[in-house]
Amino acid sequence: MPTIPLLLDGYTDLPPGYIADVVTYLELNARDGGRSAPLPAGFTVVEQDPIELAAYRALYRRIGERWLWFERARMPEAELRAKLTADGARVLFLVKDGEPVGLAELQAERDGADIEVAMFGVVEETTGTGAASALMSHVLDISFAAGAERVWLHTCHFDHPAALPFYRKMGFRPWKMAIELAKDPRLEGHLPREAGPHVPLIDPKAGR
Repeated sequence: MPTIPLLLDGYTDLPPGYIADVVTYLELNARDGGRSAPLPAGFTVVEQDPIELAAYRALYRRIGERWLWFERARMPEAELRAKLTADGARVLFLVKDGEPVGLAELQAERDGADIEVAMFGVVEETTGTGAASALMSHVLDISFAAGAERVWLHTCHFDHPAALPFYRKMGFRPWKMAIELAKDPRLEGHLPREAGPHVPLIDPKAGR
């Protein structure tokens, strides 16, 4: 994998066609340390078993395209299916009136002692309903009830500006940071060019 020198005190130019974001990792080590929230009227949480990739991809894009979610969008179908059906993987949809409006993807590690919330989000229309809090509360309930000793996740500064405050409100504690570099998925054709309008699209072929 190619690398570039990184200044630990200053600015580092990226290769043309790349983007970078700052990632914050958060964890919760006990259920009683996290917030509980009931499902609002009309909402249910439904585990996807078997998983339907088309439904998963559609919901993933609906939630995340605005925030430049790209990891699953660029993943080949066979690789994504293997990830979502691996031992310890669970996919939950938040559903309202028969329509999926929220997503939680869980990946168990260390024989279930660690649960990663690999993907989490709700559609914009549910903002302010309490649905996101209820979905995360459900995730924490089932994870710790299954014997988890830690539930963890990460978010980044490309994501919804309320994401990090939301996770902290739910009881998660930041424990490390990282820098993620990737080829811009809009230039690669994995997302439309208008996705993630808050992240500048710099096309090397367009010139200056």
